[in-house]
Amino acid sequence: MAIVDALLPEFDHEMAVTRKVLERVDDAQFGWKPHEKSMSLGRLATHVAEIPQWGQTILTQTEFNMVDGAHKPAAAATTSAVLELFDGQVKTIRALLAARTDAELMSTWTFKQNGKELFGMPRAAAWRSWVMNHLIHHRGQLSVYLRLTGSKVPGIYGPSADES
Repeated sequence: MAIVDALLPEFDHEMAVTRKVLERVDDAQFGWKPHEKSMSLGRLATHVAEIPQWGQTILTQTEFNMVDGAHKPAAAATTSAVLELFDGQVKTIRALLAARTDAELMSTWTFKQNGKELFGMPRAAAWRSWVMNHLIHHRGQLSVYLRLTGSKVPGIYGPSADES
């Protein structure tokens, strides 16, 4: 079995679940924060929606150099804008992933910050960490935000208390 044949079903499942969570975000709650050091609900939802773009970097470049101050995060002001961003990212990244060979997925991807190499790992491992695990982590945060703001939380790995 090709590596991509194992990665695609997981990607499809996690993106479908993530979309359900994003659909529950209430525009009226975009500015809400659980703590002063936390991201706002709108910023967190937008961050979740833009995480798949890391897949493009991992799958098409041999390295990425994060230069302080160079990244400009997306700014979505409504749930529909968040969903549009997410849907576009998912479509693009899925096509890129589907086209990768085992050799490409096992080649090294390097992450640098301000020119200094922090690590290198096979693209498949970088994909799991920077795209999938990163998205799942922040989606979990977002589900807590939904609960704290009174929104209904969708089932993620089975029914939620709102769907039982």
